[in-house]
Amino acid sequence: MTAMLKVGAVTVAVVVAGIGILFGVSTLQRAPEPAAEPGTATVLRADTRRLDVAADGRVTVVEFLDFECEACGAYFPLVEQLREDYRGKVTFAYRYFPIPSHGNSTNAAVAVEAAARQGGLEPMYQRMFQTQAQWGEKGAQSQAPLFRTYAQELGLDMARYDADVASPKVLARVQRDFREGQQLGVDGTPTFFVNGRYLGTPAPEDLRKAIDDLLAS
Repeated sequence: MTAMLKVGAVTVAVVVAGIGILFGVSTLQRAPEPAAEPGTATVLRADTRRLDVAADGRVTVVEFLDFECEACGAYFPLVEQLREDYRGKVTFAYRYFPIPSHGNSTNAAVAVEAAARQGGLEPMYQRMFQTQAQWGEKGAQSQAPLFRTYAQELGLDMARYDADVASPKVLARVQRDFREGQQLGVDGTPTFFVNGRYLGTPAPEDLRKAIDDLLAS
């Protein structure tokens, strides 16, 4: 664990503690798609994107996130810290929940999903949060060209990336996560589930405790 990561964890604990005062979690104002049919939603699907996989599968953390959400950006170092601390013991997964009022949240989700389809999931996921301050809050001004430069820097197959970004199937994948999140009670980001249990936007110590309790059981 690097010193920078440790400092980041301390910083995020302070930021997250006052998150409601600073900028609040991102909440829905409207839904871009109709809600999923009752009974079809599940927190963790077979094809849900996983950042880390624990062999025993005992504990799974799923985050519904929005790459443009400042609160998600504040939680990012915490999640990275938890991934480091529980490597091999806990599965960490995420699902897309782009808030409609964020002009580039869907563009970012589509870019990450396109990267994931050719093995670039983790670096693209990390790049989005690491650069959020540069591209976030640009309103309707598309940041898709910037996201494409990230893909180039990661050495992705650009013809394939461009095709996936334009693919209705990729957009549908993002929208499906959003719809299922709504059905599961997600109305803002970040929202965490641990072994399927809804935690909402917990304090860092509460998220860690939920993990520790399950590991100890």
